Amino acid sequence: MALIGYARVSTDEQTTAGQLDALRAAGCTEIFEEKASGASRARPELARALARIARGDTLVIWKLDRLGRSLAHLLEVIEDLRGRGCHFRCLTSPIDTASPHGTLVLQMLGAVAEYERSLIRERTRAGLAAAKARGRVGGNPKLKQGDTATAQRLADRQRQLYLLELTRSAEEWLPTVRRLRPSRSWAAVTRAVNAKLPPGRHWTAERLRRAVRAFVAEGLADPALLDKVPSVRGNDRLMVLVAGIARANPKLSLRAIGAQLEAMRETTPRGGRTWAAASVKNLLDRARTQGLLERGASVEQLRASDGGPDRAGITRPAGR
Repeated sequence: MALIGYARVSTDEQTTAGQLDALRAAGCTEIFEEKASGASRARPELARALARIARGDTLVIWKLDRLGRSLAHLLEVIEDLRGRGCHFRCLTSPIDTASPHGTLVLQMLGAVAEYERSLIRERTRAGLAAAKARGRVGGNPKLKQGDTATAQRLADRQRQLYLLELTRSAEEWLPTVRRLRPSRSWAAVTRAVNAKLPPGRHWTAERLRRAVRAFVAEGLADPALLDKVPSVRGNDRLMVLVAGIARANPKLSLRAIGAQLEAMRETTPRGGRTWAAASVKNLLDRARTQGLLERGASVEQLRASDGGPDRAGITRPAGR
């Protein structure tokens, strides 16, 4: 259960030294520090810190305004952490979501934030109505004029916001991607990810590939996840494994070999958990073609002629 620290200052002239000392004294084993405005949600180090935190870990900050100046954003991050089974602690405020008192304070802040959002919506609607009455059209003037610097800043902000959204759901999809890629196709990985999600929520293969690409670009995931799926020769490891089992005990039936593969938690070439006799036979036939096994009657033929062994590998006499 690690303590992950986050320190932030707004300008290059400021220093995070005081925050780092306080976070280390609190027991933080890893600290992410950043120089960025608290009003901006597009903060790469904050996104990395949130992606690093696992279930049971705690995000620790020195003061609330180090996480964000907006109360709404602050509560959004904290609620996301709580939803993932993580905790939040502020060293200079009585907020620690691992304690009942800290949860009460958080609920009070939530009520204040909701009131603040209502006032902002009311002022925004009034401002838009007044501007429309004067014939003013909304939008970014520099962006309308084709200013490339403004367009780049907006694109960077969108990218960071997208990354922040991904980190909030990373526990739902990233472990499965790391386990199955690149040995499995994106379609197969997407099915595995969606199988663990509640009804109404799902990924498409393209969205999942885009998410992994974004994490790789930020150094949050291994670039090998984006490698192409190996060709048919990618099953050579299974072929060699099955050939080794057959050589060790030539009297094993196809089903017995499949049972051993299941006990070893080996998945089929299509990613399944249950090995069919046909899948084992295909691998054995390939092994014979490549000279890994002697040519002759297949295991299935041996089993059919003498009764063959059962799933435990014990040979039964024919007719019993």
